[in-house]
Amino acid sequence: MTQVANRDRERPKVTRAARFRSRWPDRIGYAAAAALFLYGLANVYWALGGDGFPFGAEDANPEYSAFEDTPATTLAPVLAALLLPASAVALLMALPGRRRVPRNVLLGCTWCFVAVTLAAFADFRLLGNLAYAVMLQIGAINWTVVNQFFLVVSAGLMAATALAYQRRLRNACGNCGRTDGGPDWTSPAEAARWGRKAVRIAVVIPFVYASTRWAWALGIPLGISDKLWEEGKEDHLWYWGAGLATLGALGALLTLGLVQRWGEIFPRWMLGLRGKRVPPLLAIIPASLVSLLITIAGVMYIRLEIQGKFDNQSEDWGTTVPEMFWPLWGAALATATLAYHLRRRGRCKRCGRL
Repeated sequence: MTQVANRDRERPKVTRAARFRSRWPDRIGYAAAAALFLYGLANVYWALGGDGFPFGAEDANPEYSAFEDTPATTLAPVLAALLLPASAVALLMALPGRRRVPRNVLLGCTWCFVAVTLAAFADFRLLGNLAYAVMLQIGAINWTVVNQFFLVVSAGLMAATALAYQRRLRNACGNCGRTDGGPDWTSPAEAARWGRKAVRIAVVIPFVYASTRWAWALGIPLGISDKLWEEGKEDHLWYWGAGLATLGALGALLTLGLVQRWGEIFPRWMLGLRGKRVPPLLAIIPASLVSLLITIAGVMYIRLEIQGKFDNQSEDWGTTVPEMFWPLWGAALATATLAYHLRRRGRCKRCGRL
């Protein structure tokens, strides 16, 4: 009782908006259930012959799809059968109290749904279309990618629902996940230690990828045949590739901010911001998004390799092998971002724990 009373006295005063945000665990499950149910109904419509099904043989670029030759009449019912039960699972996890369905069943169904969604229905076009959105080229965004985005968001809501559910089961704070006797690995000191290791990996891998693209732009056919290099040279493809690789390398350097002081306090050269505290979400949101998208893209390359879609792999390994390490890059970046969050989260606005 003394610990609780002390924590109540120490709990900082927060705004109504901050208090509302801290209550996300109470609402996220209902949002996930609604999104999954509505998209499940859309797939029922497509299964009954409705127009606009975005996946499989109806995909604008079916060569990237895991279901390249699968018609809507087959794939839409499968998606409906995946989404509608997932909606029920999300609702069961969201409802207060204990459910008769074993927790391992609910959590197992959740993580299977997330894995299938990200590995089978999403691909590297999400990353490309994000670039179109940043450049305000909205007309270039693909209808299939819009649906991929909705599926990925639904999977994210489902994962967040499972996280809130697990916290409730172990009597932890729903907002921050802390208990009175939390594990050592979540402490700021420990998070800084393993976060630095994750950052090293998240910086090295994109530079390995970029080195092949820079080599091509410099006239060195590293990992590709002379024939392919000449074809790309005629279309100036390698200069575009080097430019994109440079952006990736710059992003990798920004990853250092997750463990450096300039990732917490704006440096002197930033006029108007120098010396001010960097809002944690300014780093956490983009880093989390990028880690997810590059993981999805890397998984797609691995899937296409398993499907035997890459010809002349031994001769043109530079076009695909570096991308197959992207899931490791994404996992390292996500780990580094988690460490950054744990170091900077401060006192919880809901439970008052520090």
